[in-house]
Amino acid sequence: MLDARPHDPAADSRSLLQAFAILSTAFVVMAAVRYGSGISWVDQFPRDATTLVVGRDFLNFWMYGLAAATPDPGRFYDPAIYNGALAALLGPDYPGQNWSYPPSVMLVAAPFAALSYLPALACWTAAGVLLFVVVVRSDLKDWRALLAVVLSPAAVFCLMSGQSSFVTAAMLIAIFAWLDRRPIAAGVLIGLLTLKPQLGLFVPVMLIASGRWKVLAVATATTMAIVGATTAAFGPQAWIDFVVMGIPVQNIVLADPDLIGTPFRPTIFATMRLVGATYPVAMAVQACFSALAIGAVVWAFRFRRRADPHGLAALFFACSVFGSPYLQSYDLLPMTFAIVVLLATGRLDASGRALARLVFWLPLIQAGLGSLHVPGTALIPLAFALYGLRRLADRSDWGHSEPSALADIAPPPLANIGPPRPADAVPPMLPTILMGL
Repeated sequence: MLDARPHDPAADSRSLLQAFAILSTAFVVMAAVRYGSGISWVDQFPRDATTLVVGRDFLNFWMYGLAAATPDPGRFYDPAIYNGALAALLGPDYPGQNWSYPPSVMLVAAPFAALSYLPALACWTAAGVLLFVVVVRSDLKDWRALLAVVLSPAAVFCLMSGQSSFVTAAMLIAIFAWLDRRPIAAGVLIGLLTLKPQLGLFVPVMLIASGRWKVLAVATATTMAIVGATTAAFGPQAWIDFVVMGIPVQNIVLADPDLIGTPFRPTIFATMRLVGATYPVAMAVQACFSALAIGAVVWAFRFRRRADPHGLAALFFACSVFGSPYLQSYDLLPMTFAIVVLLATGRLDASGRALARLVFWLPLIQAGLGSLHVPGTALIPLAFALYGLRRLADRSDWGHSEPSALADIAPPPLANIGPPRPADAVPPMLPTILMGL
């Protein structure tokens, strides 16, 4: 006999969140076993199976801290000088790296350089995870949603690489929560985000489009203060070296003739390079999609400023991914958080839930297809952005306007997605797990 009960989309969202939580936990266990078994603990700089130092990207951050205590730290933007310093520390066989951050990072990195490498990495990782959990916990009160985000593939990739994405994701999430309620704090965080500028490319566009001039002014003042403090601490030559040597080196890395970085870059630019486009052609195509991202952000935050705040944030994070030429898989953490929030609040229909699966697993999809030089993964954030635009365009849906008296009141924390359903309504475990794939 057919079940005549009406279909419950909220139940589908709960099941999908539970599947994400279960599968993410399994992925973390498998990743820990595989990665941990390949580590060589030979000295104070243990190597993983790829011969890179454990916490590979944190090594650069830590080196910024060491450089802060030396004369003329900007010289390390020269790849030959920097890799010479790495060779003296790690041996001549260590793969080449380069400095990619502005010299202002030295202000933050200096305290960590007071510790030896592994204790510094442990403190950095613990601080980042704790900050991220504290920030997202107010929005993700259900353990399934929180576990899904904290153990997501984007979070695991961040953990394995020693990256700053836990910190920057927490900052971005807090910025959107505080835009109207705490504009000064939001502006300060935006200014601090210039320490990793590629993540905030479209933040000024969003602020101008939504007329948040106070936030923009505070962000500008904070940025200038950071530049001034960096100049006072390390001299103007550090900035000159960053512009003259650091930025051109990044363009060389972006060109990536051997396509080494493509398994970790879910961008339109990387996709074009995979299909054989030259650097100028790939960048031209990327510029077109960047213009599309800017247009989407301007329209959404100019004409739908009072729309569903979580939908606006999700659209912004999606545009930040397909609109940037240089973004790594661990930088997908804010977008992962956004789609989990939309699931937790029941704001995704069947199409949205299908896209949510792709977004959530995008770092793994990118790693698998990218290593095979199969293009197309960058279309996933684009598809989600187009979906978000359609939902925001409907004033009875995400685009619903709040009464003007409530326009500048920050949205409350996301509601708990609810207690478990009665036993007869809980789906079997296997279908639930399969639902997350």
